[in-house]
Amino acid sequence: MSSQIKIYVVDNGGQWTHRIWRVLRELNCESKIVPNTTSVSQIDAEGLVLSGGAPRVAWESPKLGNCADYFDHFHGPILGECVGMQLMAIHFGGKAGPSEIPEFGLATMKVVDEDDLFRGLPKEFFVWESHNDEVKEAPGFNVLAMSENCKIQAIKHAKKPFYGVQFHPEVNNTQHGEEILSNFVKVVQSKRKVNA
Repeated sequence: MSSQIKIYVVDNGGQWTHRIWRVLRELNCESKIVPNTTSVSQIDAEGLVLSGGAPRVAWESPKLGNCADYFDHFHGPILGECVGMQLMAIHFGGKAGPSEIPEFGLATMKVVDEDDLFRGLPKEFFVWESHNDEVKEAPGFNVLAMSENCKIQAIKHAKKPFYGVQFHPEVNNTQHGEEILSNFVKVVQSKRKVNA
């Protein structure tokens, strides 16, 4: 097995998909961008990042391809960003829909449970937002972070190594964004050790 961790970026049409890929490469991961129509059997990665994207999760979920299938059949950690997180919450019985106050630009995020994703980071910092929709309910998940206008900014599945963030850690304006993605890489690394 390669010493490099292999994490693929699933493209949901987000404007910063290539930035996710670039940051993962800078973190010494083997990475490539794959379309969201890629079947699970074609993915030989150890972890996945589901990019954000334009589809509105409430009525355009078919545009998210096989993402829901990954939650059931991919055997590694998954990080869902923006619409990827919203779909994750819905898939496991939660709800997502239009935000009362859509967030665009910088927002102050408060970490309420650092778990693995925010380990070693401050309890409050700026993140870059770009969303009309948000997660409303996330049963079966622990809420890890919130902001003034979005009460569920980050989640972690109670039993699976599945994480979701409403904001965009790959964007330079997000403080500690590279560290957040690095922490996800460490989750994938720890999973590899367990399976070794």
